[in-house]
Amino acid sequence: MSDLDLLTQSLARNVRRWRTERGFTLDALAARAGVSRGMLIQIEQARTNPSLGTVVKIGDALGVSIPTLLDYEQGPAVRVVPAEQAVRLWHTDAGSYNRLLADAEAPGPLEMWDWRLMPGESSPSDPHPAGTVELVHVTAGELTLTVDGVAHRVPTGASASFEAATPHTYGNEGGEPMEMIMAVSVPPVR
Repeated sequence: MSDLDLLTQSLARNVRRWRTERGFTLDALAARAGVSRGMLIQIEQARTNPSLGTVVKIGDALGVSIPTLLDYEQGPAVRVVPAEQAVRLWHTDAGSYNRLLADAEAPGPLEMWDWRLMPGESSPSDPHPAGTVELVHVTAGELTLTVDGVAHRVPTGASASFEAATPHTYGNEGGEPMEMIMAVSVPPVR
C-alpha cells in the first residue's frame, strides 16, 4: 500500500471514528466544518484525497489535530517522529513548504510545525475555532504575518503569538527564504 493510500485509509477511519465519538451526523459535521456532505462521504469511504484546507476544517470541527486524523497506529506514551516521517502537507514548486513535526491532544489539539516560504510566496489560512492560539518563531529571513488584514513584520530571531480565529496569512516579502517554527493550540470541542 502506498503512503497516499495509507493516509487516505487512515483519514477515512479516523474521521468516521471521531465523528461517531462526538455524536455528529454527516450533516452536522458538514455544517460545522463548512464542507459538503458528499465530500465527507467520499472521505469516510476513502474515495478521495481531500485538500489540506478541507482536512484542517474537518479537524477543527471535530476538535482534533491533523496528525490525529491521519494517525494509522496507536502511539506509545512517548512518540519520537524521525525527521523523514514528518508529514509535509503543503508545498510549492518554488520550494515553500510546511511540515507537521509533532502533536498532542492536551487538552485540545496541540501541533508543532516547521515552515519554509520562498521569496514572494505566501500561504493563507481560514479562521480557526474561537480560542485557537498560534505561536511563531522565525529562524531565518523575515515573516510577514497578516492577521485580520493587518500586516506584522517578524524578523529572524523574533517570535509572535496571535489568536487565530480570524483570517491570517504567512508571507515572505523579502529576498531570501523565510523559515519558522509554529505551534498551534486548538481548544477542545465542547
